[in-house]
Amino acid sequence: MEVDKKALEKKVIEVLKTCYDPEIPIDIYELGLIYEVKVDDEAKVAVEMTLTSPSCPVAESLPVEVEDKVKEAKGVSDAKVNITFDPPWDKSMMSEEALLELGFM
Repeated sequence: MEVDKKALEKKVIEVLKTCYDPEIPIDIYELGLIYEVKVDDEAKVAVEMTLTSPSCPVAESLPVEVEDKVKEAKGVSDAKVNITFDPPWDKSMMSEEALLELGFM
């Protein structure tokens, strides 16, 4: 069966929008913590993400939560989260919605 990669990527992004950095009341996608979502021909999803800082208090738990939620998404056969700090996150990566929400605009 052919995998609709675009549709699955959209579904994964919706799932990512249910994950929050506990220190900031905005989802990790709008915060700009998600650098890339890749879906392969077998419906395996690879998420490239960062944290607000390497010493983030949820550095251990947030990637696991993200991976678990993505794995549970309908149509996903497997998921892997890769954490990177290159490039380092800064507030310029936030969506306009997130900037407005936090009063930066």
